[in-house]
Amino acid sequence: MDFFKPFIEGLLVLTPRVFEDKRGYFYESYNRQTLLRAGISADFVQDNESFSVQNTLRGLHFQKPPFAQAKLVRVLEGAVWDVAVDLRLNSPTFGKWFGVELSGENKKQFFIPRGFAHGFSVLTPTAKFAYKCDNYYNKASEGAVRFDDPELAVDWKIDLSKAVLSEKDLKNPLFDAYKEHPCF
Repeated sequence: MDFFKPFIEGLLVLTPRVFEDKRGYFYESYNRQTLLRAGISADFVQDNESFSVQNTLRGLHFQKPPFAQAKLVRVLEGAVWDVAVDLRLNSPTFGKWFGVELSGENKKQFFIPRGFAHGFSVLTPTAKFAYKCDNYYNKASEGAVRFDDPELAVDWKIDLSKAVLSEKDLKNPLFDAYKEHPCF
């Protein structure tokens, strides 16, 4: 497995070795020892999956401590633009974002540690998105930052006038509200 460390400390893009032949393909999508060697010590306790249509935008979400979550995300079918925003107040990249295309074709995975907001936009007619979390979901600990916050200026790689959004995501607070009450 190959690892790419983006400019934001803690993020990691994983590209597996894929073995293909006339029958199809095989690859190892998770190996705790391999991740430990890459510096990922998260103990994953929950798997989640979502299905979305083109132009769906989910985010930017996080769980507040003590229910914060690290995530290992990937796409099973289709393609998404996956984004992590650094919410760690003392980080030199506080408020910066990094994005990566994840797809069923490229089989890349994206590790997002605790202390980040996370979201994705769907680039293909549909997408199946799967992720592992190192802590259990807790509704009372939900946090969010608005997807179109001008200060963050995330490029979602879709036409935002066509974005398919939940009512909840349309009401998420701006990044300024997070800066007034940071939790990481």
